[in-house]
Amino acid sequence: MTMDKSGKPYIHALRYSALTGLYDPVVALTTREKTFKRALLDAAGLESGQQVLDVGCGTGTLAIAAMRRVPSLRMHGLDGDPDILERARAKTARSGLEVVYSEGMSFDLPYPDGRFDRVLSSLFFHHLMLEDKLRSFREIHRVTRNGGALYVADWGAPQNGLMRLAFFGIQLLDGFETTRPNVQGKLPELMEQAGFERVRVIRNIPTLFGTMTIYAAHKGHGQPSPVRDA
Repeated sequence: MTMDKSGKPYIHALRYSALTGLYDPVVALTTREKTFKRALLDAAGLESGQQVLDVGCGTGTLAIAAMRRVPSLRMHGLDGDPDILERARAKTARSGLEVVYSEGMSFDLPYPDGRFDRVLSSLFFHHLMLEDKLRSFREIHRVTRNGGALYVADWGAPQNGLMRLAFFGIQLLDGFETTRPNVQGKLPELMEQAGFERVRVIRNIPTLFGTMTIYAAHKGHGQPSPVRDA
């Protein structure tokens, strides 16, 4: 089992490092990736010149999509897996865009207070134990400027019994303990505990493996994004 720098088990993108090469096609085929990432970026309202961080950036798909929308962003991506960061850097180089990638853990972000206007994250928080989810949200709150915001796309509370049944596939792969708070709909509560305000669900998207939920949370003053149909 791979361990992180704090000595805790580290869950790779598809749980096992040997499967990392399959990550992009698996996500594209099973999660309605284009739909939920488009919804996430629509909600985030990215603007020219903003400092933006993608936490748990994986192979860089979301960061690249954000840069294609607003090429003048100052885009950063962070992940704890050096192998997946190599893939992200190579993919970004092929795109001709510029993203600054860093290796690090979400609960110990290597950035100063108030650095970012927007923080994004997709398909990441269900990999973390409950305490590390909260620690990560607190760190994200710290590095978000006053008036900035966090936008998360991850597995959420199922919309119906079929979505709950479908999510067992994710739990069997990524573990029940890490995914349980997601399926219980606890991410907004954790965001609020970390200090975020106006936390809400923007949209619920049914997928092959369960309900993908788009969340928004703000730090201090600032205009909230429009609420879309859940």
